[in-house]
Amino acid sequence: MGKSNYTSTDTLYNKVTHASRVIVPLSPISVFAARSPWANLEDKTFDEIAQWLKDARKVDMYPPRMVILQAHQQGEIDDVILERRLQQWLDDTTLTIPRMAAEQYGRNALKLQSLSKATDLNKQLDTLVAQYKGKDSTNATRQHSTRLVPLKSTYIVDQNNEKLIDTVDYHMIKWCKLYLDDAQSGWTMPNRDKGLFYAWQQLIVHDPALSKQQRVRLKDLPKDASELMDTVLTRLEIAEADIQTYLENHLLSLPGWAGMMLWHDEQHDKAHDLVFSYLAIRLAMEWAIVAPYLPVTEPEDLSHSNEKHLKSHIQSWLEWGGCSVEDWQTMSEHEQQNYIAFSRQFNNQLCRKLWLEAWEASYNQQLKEMLVPEQRHDAQTNVSDVQMQNHTEVQMAFCIDVRSEPFRKQIESAGPFETIGLAGFFGLPIEKLELGSKHGHPSLPVMNQPQHQIKEYTHEREPNAFQQRKHILESVTYTFKKMKQNVLPSLLLPELSGPWLTIQMFTRSFVPKRVGMGMHKFYARWLRKPEDTALTLDYQTYQQAHHPHHLHLKHDLPVGFTNTEKVSYALQALKLMDLTSDFAPLVVMCGHGSQSANNPYAASLDCGACGGAASGFNAKVLAQLCNLPEVRIGLREEGINIPETTIFAAAEHQTSVDELTWTYVPELMEAAQAAFERIEAALPEISYRANQKRLAQLPNNNLTTRDPIHEVHRLTNDWSEIRPEWGLAKNAAFIIGQRTLTQNSDLAGRAFLHNYHWQHDEDGQILANIIAGPALVAQWINLQYYASTVAPHYYGSGSKTTQSVTAGIGVMQGNASDLLTGLPWQSVMSADDKMYHSPIRLLIVIQAPKAFIKRLLENDPVFKQKVENGWVRLASVDEHNQWEDWS
Repeated sequence: MGKSNYTSTDTLYNKVTHASRVIVPLSPISVFAARSPWANLEDKTFDEIAQWLKDARKVDMYPPRMVILQAHQQGEIDDVILERRLQQWLDDTTLTIPRMAAEQYGRNALKLQSLSKATDLNKQLDTLVAQYKGKDSTNATRQHSTRLVPLKSTYIVDQNNEKLIDTVDYHMIKWCKLYLDDAQSGWTMPNRDKGLFYAWQQLIVHDPALSKQQRVRLKDLPKDASELMDTVLTRLEIAEADIQTYLENHLLSLPGWAGMMLWHDEQHDKAHDLVFSYLAIRLAMEWAIVAPYLPVTEPEDLSHSNEKHLKSHIQSWLEWGGCSVEDWQTMSEHEQQNYIAFSRQFNNQLCRKLWLEAWEASYNQQLKEMLVPEQRHDAQTNVSDVQMQNHTEVQMAFCIDVRSEPFRKQIESAGPFETIGLAGFFGLPIEKLELGSKHGHPSLPVMNQPQHQIKEYTHEREPNAFQQRKHILESVTYTFKKMKQNVLPSLLLPELSGPWLTIQMFTRSFVPKRVGMGMHKFYARWLRKPEDTALTLDYQTYQQAHHPHHLHLKHDLPVGFTNTEKVSYALQALKLMDLTSDFAPLVVMCGHGSQSANNPYAASLDCGACGGAASGFNAKVLAQLCNLPEVRIGLREEGINIPETTIFAAAEHQTSVDELTWTYVPELMEAAQAAFERIEAALPEISYRANQKRLAQLPNNNLTTRDPIHEVHRLTNDWSEIRPEWGLAKNAAFIIGQRTLTQNSDLAGRAFLHNYHWQHDEDGQILANIIAGPALVAQWINLQYYASTVAPHYYGSGSKTTQSVTAGIGVMQGNASDLLTGLPWQSVMSADDKMYHSPIRLLIVIQAPKAFIKRLLENDPVFKQKVENGWVRLASVDEHNQWEDWS
């Protein structure tokens, strides 16, 4: 067997734990939650990770040429700022060639044009290369990089000319699908309940996709995962110092399936048990497949490749640097080497890095001019005067989601209505269990764990009609699925269901709006909830009456809130939204969700702050809390006096149709009733104008002949529609400040807006909470859209038209690909070759004095690291309306 590398299993577990930083947890698509693919790598700079990924996986983190040039043509990148970035880079670089030559080369290289392929030039270049090689005995064309320890299966091809790494991936995809299947397949993986490694060991020796010799090799391996991993690493001759890197490369080979294993480990509080098993299996499969080819030697750089690189460097100086052939030939050997070294450094990747920084600086400048133009102080005063003259009748708190911003603007222009921004989970760390649901859903940001369970229930003692009807519907669906999966019933099923499904297919294809809305109304009536539903807000009363042990889900969550917790959460939410005085007669908590048909990514269009769920439930919980007498009394003791005439209600903003649906409207007093009727009367026109503006940004929509309301409902009900809405595409900024800072600006639905007043936050704790929670969610959303745009083949999920849902947990391209981790192509591009989302890093703007920003950075090393390492950008607007860049 050979000598073992390790005597301690803990050592291997530590290696796996550290290696798993290169991936992030991937949640099932039904609860899709945005994640930055580089969330665990922020101790390195953005540029360092970009170089590492380029070397390790040939993944590029900078925007591609096509996207950059389109942005430039659309006026998103200022030429003056690009030139400034070039000059700054030259200032920061130790030059060994004349500055003028470097500037000329840099400007031409930044045009991102390809080098000429002229035949006559090639002959001259061959001569220059031959002359250069004659002078260069050190072979200066070789590029050195950190040892990356590629997988042994990377360089080997079998008799069918297929790479063995692809064969390893194929087998891993198969075993992952079998183990992680969420009741989609007809047969469950045997021994699944005993864990992935045990189940795989029992089945692998019978796998017909492997040769007899491969099965024998796997059968003889140790039965313990850590011993197997140790044995295989020894047989593959992986040095101890290289093991973590080797494991990282295995995880990066299929980051989607590995990420799903990591997510399951987190959900079940396991210390990388599934990830460990996954890696042990991958190593075993790799060794069994590559064993006949061992030992494997990495191919060295071929001289032909070096010659090709050298030729391109010399040619770039002839075409971009203004050198003639004669100029080059008269240079000394040392000068030529310096010129070659500069062209290596000023490569295509660096060019696109400078373009990205210029793009971000251009947006920074545009936003600055909108938020703090000349006479801004007078403008803010005028806005305040108008608000004082027109008494606010309705205050509406929306999620910070960028889709809320245009809708809020329409609301504010429609009457004496004020809008407020905060994270859509409304500061409530809850797991919701809606009436008729069997499973709870954590309704809060994915980096946090729920602390309470809130259940919707009915006062009826006997099972109500709603639950009976829902049970019938679930039974019919379950029966239909089981008939499809069983041999004999599946033969009869087409005869029984064919006519109905044929009619459904034709009607949903040709009249999607009418059929979709008809089905929606049918289900709404069929699954109509009782009017007396309530929420388990009162911890003690509900527990005494309903046997709480039946309500607890994982982690044994307490049901409801104590009186102290009720006051605490209401107080925290009101402070976060900066609503502690001057209450309107009607205050509406507005969650949001989305509606679309035949869309595996439906959850990605719901509330990002609620872990991929509609946030109307959280809005309803907070509104009810704020109406409770005991909460009002507790808030008064904390200095927040809510008038008796102020009533809290709840609604949900449907982002795909820009409509507001009321989810909780208690009995209203006279002033609140008048305010409610006024906002109700204004909502149709608000929706019309919001949809009209939003639809103009969707491709292939001719609004001159179509009614916006009709069109949005067609889009949401059309099961062939690949782009029901844009989601959070084009997100670019997170603005933390008073609404007066932003309400006169057209932010084009690109900014997350969070209310904040620094004068109400003496110790800076409110700002710290916003940065640690909502701002982090916004950063993850931003970087997921960024990654899906710049590297769609690795971090995106390809075209929706060729996706297939697998195992009930995610999507693949075809029937054997990685589990895709990011957004579909249609979510970031308006056409195959036309950009829509602008891949720039999030700009966080904080309206507060400089002392607040300094204190924030000093007290929050994690956020400071994000800023310093280039994962977010930071700016502030101080009390004198002065803009300050911090990154």
